[in-house]
Order: sequence, then structure tokens, then C-alpha cells
Amino acid sequence: MDDFNKSTSLPQYSDMIYEAIEALNEKNGSNKSSISRFIESNYAGLPPGHSSLLSHHLTRMRESGELIFLKNNYFRPGPDAPPKRGRGRPPKPKGPLPPGASSPTRSRGRPPKSKDPLELAMAEASGSPPKKVQRTAAPPVIGPDGVVKRGRGRPPKVKPDFVSLGFN
Repeated sequence: MDDFNKSTSLPQYSDMIYEAIEALNEKNGSNKSSISRFIESNYAGLPPGHSSLLSHHLTRMRESGELIFLKNNYFRPGPDAPPKRGRGRPPKPKGPLPPGASSPTRSRGRPPKSKDPLELAMAEASGSPPKKVQRTAAPPVIGPDGVVKRGRGRPPKVKPDFVSLGFN
């Protein structure tokens, strides 16, 4: 119970990290081990998992743009630094809609089947759908120079003519 009260008196990790970076004031930024040493020397009663908590908070602050990570060192971004963009391509800007018009919302995926009983009865009465007609191979095309041009795709399999073997 006593350890719990000590940990609540500590400031948040992000505040401790900011304080460490400002106090260390290193030209090339502060690395994780120097930040950890500063926090350990200035704050008593740190939780047992201090190093993993520090890693977690540094990563979270780096990903949210609160810190800049360069050459294994952490910096505070300057006031003129652009905000950090998320991953992936940014969304296209949407043009203004005319007044009174709602945005067209379409659900994702395949549209649901019709629940109209008449359409269901017609579909059941028709049975299975008709088979697709198989296209036959086109005859070879002879070009103006007399050369036979091949069609696209794989040529059809050549079937041998029926030969009678003479068994009666």
C-alpha cells in the first residue's frame, strides 16, 4: 500500500522525459540511457518496471510527434516544426456540398440480396442459371503478305480424325 502512494506522487512519464531532455540540454539530443539515469537520480520510488515504462512512453511520444528521434537521440520539436503525418496516403480533400444535400454514403462490400418474395419465387422457378456458351477458336487469319497470323491465347488442342480399325 505504501508503494502505491509513492508512485502516485510522481509526475507523469511524459513530464519527467521533457524535464530530463531540457535539463540535460545536449547538443545532439538525449539518448534513452541518459534520460533514464536523470529520472532515476531525481525521482525516488520509481516503479519496478521503470525501463520498460520509459521505453513505452518514449515510443508513444515519438509516434505522436511529441518527440523527434534522430540518430538514437530524442529532441523536443521546435515551434515551427510541421505536425507529424500518420502512415499511408493522406485522404483527398472533399469539395463543398451544395446546401441541403447529404453526402452519398454507401456501405462496403456486396449489396444484400433482394427480399422481395416475387423475385425469390421467380429465381426458384427458373432453376439453375443457363450455361455459358463456349466460344470456338477463330479460323487463322492470313495477312496481306501471305503470313498466317496466330490469334491470342493458347491454340486449341488438335483432335485426330476418327480412323476405323477394321474390327467387325
